[in-house]
Amino acid sequence: MAIEKVFPMTKEGKEKLEQELEYLKAVKRKEVVERIKIARSFGDLSENSEYDSAKEEQAFVEGKITTLENMIRNAKIIVEDGTNSDTVGLGKTVTFVELPDGDEETYSIVGSAEADPFEGKISNDSPIAKSLIGKKLGETVTVNTPGGDISVKIISVK
Repeated sequence: MAIEKVFPMTKEGKEKLEQELEYLKAVKRKEVVERIKIARSFGDLSENSEYDSAKEEQAFVEGKITTLENMIRNAKIIVEDGTNSDTVGLGKTVTFVELPDGDEETYSIVGSAEADPFEGKISNDSPIAKSLIGKKLGETVTVNTPGGDISVKIISVK
């Protein structure tokens, strides 16, 4: 039997996935079925692009539902235990400055399932997070990025 992948995430991240799953099951699935019914009414299915498009969307929605169900079933909620409050870890928000120019950046380190760089949430599997996890407030860290190594100093961990 294959080992299921564990998806570390915050409680809020799991709730967001559950809401998306509910939307797909209750709303999107019904919309797609209706599109298929309408496309079938057009007659010959062999050259019916509306039918083909609706069936492709149905496959996508069903695949997404399966993926979300798996992620929720195998979610491991990140619990902040209060210890090591100055150590970077999963579920923490870290602020650092790039050296030597001093550009300040703040990110929350979350599981890959809820990563969203545009919202300041980076995956624990990202190069930045991998370099920062386990480091302490005030430490200078070298981060290996696709664009080359950068040095950063951790100025805040929450």
